[in-house]
Amino acid sequence: MDFREKHEPHLRQRLEPGEELRGICAATQQSTFSGRAVAIGVTDRRLLIQPLDRRGEPRDDVLTITPAEIQSAEADGAGGGWANLGPAVLDATAVTLKLRLTTGDKLKLMLMSGGGGMLGRLGGGEAQQEGVHALADWFARAQP
Repeated sequence: MDFREKHEPHLRQRLEPGEELRGICAATQQSTFSGRAVAIGVTDRRLLIQPLDRRGEPRDDVLTITPAEIQSAEADGAGGGWANLGPAVLDATAVTLKLRLTTGDKLKLMLMSGGGGMLGRLGGGEAQQEGVHALADWFARAQP
């Protein structure tokens, strides 16, 4: 069972009526002194960030983020503008997304693109790649 198959049912339960789940990708959420695995569900309206325990099972509540709740977004060296975020996510083998929310919270999410070859298999393969594409498209569409 791949990452998407494992987490799709749980994330689908968090959808609002009429909301579409467009992709799921794995990431590491970094904080000052630690990191933890998360599943990122990408819908047509928002991002669903599901923390995972050490066995990869859902833990804690899902954090939902709408475009209006993002004060600023940056992908590695792509700068603080939304315009470069989608392409930066797609161009890199691994990318770090830094989101500052209107609540003052900051999220630092590291993910692999899941591209082809050996690195692609290590990075999640086709399902990860589809999730990363959905994430890049979400940022492109959600641009303020």
